[in-house]
Amino acid sequence: MRIFILSEIISIHTRRWVTSLCQRGHTVFLFGLLKSDVTPYDGIPNLTIYSCGYSLDEISRRRQWINGKIQYLGGLSAAKRKIKEFKPDILHAHYASSYGLIGALAGFHPFIVSVWGSDVYEYPNAGTVYRRLLQYTFKKADTILSTSHCMAAETRKYTDKDISITPFGVDTKRFAPQPVSKSDQFVIGNVKTLRHVYGIDLLIKAFAELCSMAPDRNLLLKIAGTGPQWQELQTLCNTLGISNKVQFLGYIPNEQLPTLYSSFDVSVSLSRRESFGVVAVEAMACECPVVASAADGFKEVVADGETGFIVPVEDSHSAALALQKLVSDESLRISMGRAGRQRVLRLYDWERNVDTMEGIYSRYAK
Repeated sequence: MRIFILSEIISIHTRRWVTSLCQRGHTVFLFGLLKSDVTPYDGIPNLTIYSCGYSLDEISRRRQWINGKIQYLGGLSAAKRKIKEFKPDILHAHYASSYGLIGALAGFHPFIVSVWGSDVYEYPNAGTVYRRLLQYTFKKADTILSTSHCMAAETRKYTDKDISITPFGVDTKRFAPQPVSKSDQFVIGNVKTLRHVYGIDLLIKAFAELCSMAPDRNLLLKIAGTGPQWQELQTLCNTLGISNKVQFLGYIPNEQLPTLYSSFDVSVSLSRRESFGVVAVEAMACECPVVASAADGFKEVVADGETGFIVPVEDSHSAALALQKLVSDESLRISMGRAGRQRVLRLYDWERNVDTMEGIYSRYAK
């Protein structure tokens, strides 16, 4: 099958879909707008990559305001030209508010749109124009895909079309418990971009409270990721007097994450909003119990009381209490870790997720 994908080239999510499809023998054309490093795609068979080479600032790229949209639409003519040359069986746009709009205007069918999160949670709330553009994109789509049921419910506010669930799971052969040397330190970990929406500040406050609850335990907090709150979060650690117990690891390549998760005793994610809890799925695959906020995406993937604990959003105190339970009960950590991996094997195995995507393609392909 010949598949034309409109998506951000640098995204690990894009790379995983493209890699798996190519390895299964499909011919893929990946079209991106932003100037991107394509070396991570080296050696992937059956793949052509084209980038418009645009460079957008953070506000334009993430918040999707009008000035960003104008630059996005500047790639429409290039997209139409490449679609005509490639002659695909399927046009698939990832992220409805940018690449989805280009796909809708390109006029090619069958046209599939995948929603990713902020394109349905934030974008249509920015104003009437944005909401109508999103509705137009969905109107032009032959079908719509969502990685989670909760995000599908949000999407249904703007369309009456059927929405298929295509979970973004993990490679359970790679994301599995890894041999790591353990010390007497109890390691609490987080893997996420350092942005307000992901609640790293709440995690730091919960950790500080836990340190007061368990002064005799050798506690360590590892925070993996980069982002605009880097300095602010380090200042918060200083203010709370826990800087000597917190490590900011910076960017960790996806290939190293299984070992990192395996080094955690507990993985904590206190996002204020989450469309699909992929970090929780990754941690559970590595038999790491999870404490997560009651954001929609986490409620869907974490079995509360079985694979971890779900705590209220914006509630660092409840998170500290949940952590205290896990710190004091090794058998609970072990049982939750094992149950988490079984849940991932049952629901979020990547190969099954790709099977689902291929099945959708087959239904709509010319």
